[in-house]
Amino acid sequence: MNSPKPIKKAVFPVAGLGTRFLPATKAIPKELLPIVDRPLIQYAVDEAREAGIEQMIFVTGRGKTAIVEHFDVAYELEDTMSERGKDMGVLDATRATPGDIITVRQQVPMGLGHAIWCARAIVGDEPFAIFLPDELMIGKKGGTGCMKQMVQAYNEVGGNLISVLEVPMEEVSSYGVIKPGADVASSGAALTEVTGLVEKPPVAEAPSNKIVSGRYILQPEVMRTLETQGKGAGGEIQLTDAMAKMIGDQPFHAVTFDGNRYDCGNKLGFVEATLALALEREDMGADVRAMAERLLK
Repeated sequence: MNSPKPIKKAVFPVAGLGTRFLPATKAIPKELLPIVDRPLIQYAVDEAREAGIEQMIFVTGRGKTAIVEHFDVAYELEDTMSERGKDMGVLDATRATPGDIITVRQQVPMGLGHAIWCARAIVGDEPFAIFLPDELMIGKKGGTGCMKQMVQAYNEVGGNLISVLEVPMEEVSSYGVIKPGADVASSGAALTEVTGLVEKPPVAEAPSNKIVSGRYILQPEVMRTLETQGKGAGGEIQLTDAMAKMIGDQPFHAVTFDGNRYDCGNKLGFVEATLALALEREDMGADVRAMAERLLK
């Protein structure tokens, strides 16, 4: 098999209104809400860079310009910090070189599939990754991030890949769910053939408890499928429906992520992520643990 084209582009759909986090998100994009001291979008971009991705495509909406500004040079801030002798390293990951960050607008909220389709001109004929920043994926200590695990698998099997996790069966109706086929031998992450995809199925009709968990590697043909994609679950254009149509025409595999996933699209998941990551920090972990124990008394 010829080596697959490398994954150098990633799409970040960040046009959502963040209504579940009002009033915090009235003026601040939800993707900039911090987990300890880094915004959600920063975790996703860092994960992409670790995987060798070079170009970040943000699909934004009205009021989301602050996301792009986060990765711009903040001259006044940096000049003041330099004059005061403060450590500048904390800002290193927020600086993008020209061409690293590209934005397009999703002018009408028509679903995830439509948001991805909005990036078609920039993606072109290249395979690309997708990151849903609400899904915070943290690799095990000393291990690699989710997208790097996926890229390593992609280099072996090519085609399309999605990250999956197992959840209790009663929760599957909130997610895209795969119909799994045979397990595939791999030198890295656990790989499973995908024979079908269903968006938010009733529990009784779900083909498995393996849910799609916010990371994808897709071939550019998905854009042409989305071009004529009708509305699906929730009256929106669903990416899951478009991917399902490609199964059988191209290789499709699921990578079971070896790490932890936090659903930061809801308040409990956001609090869990903040506490979990704070506990792992060498500079505050012990103090946070003592604080939690004190509060629980």
